[in-house]
Amino acid sequence: MDPDLAVERAAQLFKVLGSTSRLRLMREIRRDPATVSALVEATGMSQPLVSQHLRMLREAELVKAVRHGREMYYEVADSHVVHLIEDALEHVAEDGDGDAVG
Repeated sequence: MDPDLAVERAAQLFKVLGSTSRLRLMREIRRDPATVSALVEATGMSQPLVSQHLRMLREAELVKAVRHGREMYYEVADSHVVHLIEDALEHVAEDGDGDAVG
């Protein structure tokens, strides 16, 4: 892949993940698929807001919907992204010296 295109695609990925709500949803489904109702309950967000964020995550191909009977479950579509999110969460939770990134 062209290096410039890779940078653009990475920037788009970070843009999609740059939402607290979308990160919370990704954290919720990183191990176990969940329905919209379960995500509403787990996050405290409204159903329309959860649905909107899931749509954005699906469009970015980070989440996929899988039907089980009458229910639609949302699960992570790319395990690399799970590692990226977990690494970021681990990074900010570390006891560092307080130096700013940059």
